[in-house]
Amino acid sequence: MLRMVRHGLRQEPRQLPAWFLYDTEGSRLFDQICEQPEYSLTRTEIGLLERSAAAIAAALGDGVIVEFGAGSARKVGPLLNALQPSAYVALDISAAHLRQATAALQSRYPGVPMLGICCDHSELKALPEHPLLQDQRRIGFFPGSSLGNFTRLEAVALLRRFRQLLDGGPLLLGLDQPKTPARLEAAYDDAAGVSAAFARNLLHRLNTELGATFDPESFRYEALWQAAEHRVRMALVSREPQSVSIAGECWGFAAEQPLVTEYSVKYTPAMARALAAEAGWCWRQRWHDPADDLSLHWLEAAN
Repeated sequence: MLRMVRHGLRQEPRQLPAWFLYDTEGSRLFDQICEQPEYSLTRTEIGLLERSAAAIAAALGDGVIVEFGAGSARKVGPLLNALQPSAYVALDISAAHLRQATAALQSRYPGVPMLGICCDHSELKALPEHPLLQDQRRIGFFPGSSLGNFTRLEAVALLRRFRQLLDGGPLLLGLDQPKTPARLEAAYDDAAGVSAAFARNLLHRLNTELGATFDPESFRYEALWQAAEHRVRMALVSREPQSVSIAGECWGFAAEQPLVTEYSVKYTPAMARALAAEAGWCWRQRWHDPADDLSLHWLEAAN
């Protein structure tokens, strides 16, 4: 973790990996973000899955559902009902959150065998050997527009990694789409301040795990739409000149200097198709909500 922090602080602008946000407290706060009135993505995607589950199941076929970045696993229910998979495998970076989510889901679907794997799926070389995965067709599920946290090069690499992990199986990819700047900025900077607390929790984590000396309140939170890059930039911006120690090393922050906590790229359908093709996937179909705010894309591995 320290190596990645040092690398991120040497970038311009300074940026830390988005997965650093998801310790136990960060995962709890993100669940609260999903309940905020400004953040419609989760509700929209669940509604879309509920309406389209039968058609999606017919398209994807049988197999084991492998969900990347499962989080609270609140979106997979409609697919479990419609697909009736041979098993469900959840991958997530937070071990405590993964245990809690899979236990809750297992109680709702006692007939579906489940497996939780704590990992960084962007670095995973292969799924572990396990009876639930042996000789089973794999169906990937990556909802929540989580791909938007990655740069284009990183997104291409991740989709290629998914091709490898799924061993020829299909992928259902959820992607949020561009909207008005005011709507997008509000979604990532809710009036209740939960998004701001989520970002500042990163500094608390660095203080706890690396002995850093961040004062979280000396940074203001900002969500800014960057039109040229089709993304929202979330950052903690230094209120004043200050110095912070991390593992005994001093880092200076100028007034108004941002520390980027994450990006969220928004993909038009055309952008999504181009990205999939570059990563070696064949785009088959998309399902979208009535307002066309969000899409679920069905991808098949190219030969």
